[in-house]
Amino acid sequence: MSEQYEVLNPWAEVDPLPLRGITPRPVDLNGKTIGLYRNDKRAAKPMLEAVKSRLLQKYPTLTFKSFQRSPNLAIYEMPEKAQYDEWLKGVDAVIFSHGD
Repeated sequence: MSEQYEVLNPWAEVDPLPLRGITPRPVDLNGKTIGLYRNDKRAAKPMLEAVKSRLLQKYPTLTFKSFQRSPNLAIYEMPEKAQYDEWLKGVDAVIFSHGD
């Protein structure tokens, strides 16, 4: 005799966005636009500046677009959601810095 149980989330919350696979990485970064996405922590900006500097040494044709996340909000809750969506359309890859 086999029994089956349904497991429920105790908070009764469901992820508002469906899961999807990882976007393939660019084969070559030459001429690409890299999105630099950071939170509002103190170290996030200098970390991205260091990464940007190193990338430019290897790929001098890179361009960059920056976006700073609102503190303690998920992307879908941000007041800047429309600006984020536009920013995301203009980049080939994203580097995220969480400056703790």
